[in-house]
Amino acid sequence: MKKSIEKIFPRPAQPGMVGDGFRVYNMIPGNGITKRRMSPFLLLDFNAEFDFGPSDHIRGVDVHPHKGFETVTIAYKGSVAHHDSSGNSGVINPGDVQWMTAGAGILHKEYHEENFSRAGGPFEMVQLWVNLPAKDKSTEAHYQGITADQMGKVQLPENGGIVNIIAGVFQDTKGPAETYTAVNLFDIKLEKGHQTTFSVPQHHNSAILVINGEAEVNGQLAKEHSFVLFENNGEEVVIKANEQAVLLFMSGEPIDEPIVSYGPFVMNTQEEIYQAFEDFQAGKFGTLE
Repeated sequence: MKKSIEKIFPRPAQPGMVGDGFRVYNMIPGNGITKRRMSPFLLLDFNAEFDFGPSDHIRGVDVHPHKGFETVTIAYKGSVAHHDSSGNSGVINPGDVQWMTAGAGILHKEYHEENFSRAGGPFEMVQLWVNLPAKDKSTEAHYQGITADQMGKVQLPENGGIVNIIAGVFQDTKGPAETYTAVNLFDIKLEKGHQTTFSVPQHHNSAILVINGEAEVNGQLAKEHSFVLFENNGEEVVIKANEQAVLLFMSGEPIDEPIVSYGPFVMNTQEEIYQAFEDFQAGKFGTLE
């Protein structure tokens, strides 16, 4: 049985800025889609393709804390560098993913990679926040740097496209990301007129972001930059590209626990939020300049 579509949302009318380097459309939460409705996905910021132009000033987001969840940054165009208070640093280029588990707390900064910043060019990114269950919110902070060649890959028949599996399983091919709860995250690239079909558990909260192009999703038209929210029924998803298309599919097992969030902290109770601030102010997240 095909998954029913609850609603297809257009891109928000106006973007917002995160720091001075990320011009994003906030897809989750918003449009009436709450954190609980898309659990375990707490936030989806979509930096639709935008040319920032060459700059001697490196744009980005300065040092900030995270606690209690994971950030997943997916690079489509452009390059992002990062540093954190655990001593990790690196660069993600087009096709790469950074999966950072903030867990018990970390300081982090992310910005346009220096050479990209000086040259300028198209910049296109997605950042997801993925919740952690209560038992894992105090896990030691760490990250997974996943390069494009490390993805699980499924070549579609008749040169119809490719699916890069970041997390979970697509047609028996597994993605490299290790997750704390069941999550599927697929980067789907379809050629015009081709389609792909796959199945995910009916109880998963599931959605598709149309990064580029236009497609029919389970028989309904999804235009560029739209967000397709599925109902929690059926298992089958059929995507047919009306033109060359890039889509991000996400599904996850809901975490049936209270969500209490304040800025960069996501916990289960208000008391835990207060404690997160105390830990941050006491320097327990480390130091980063």
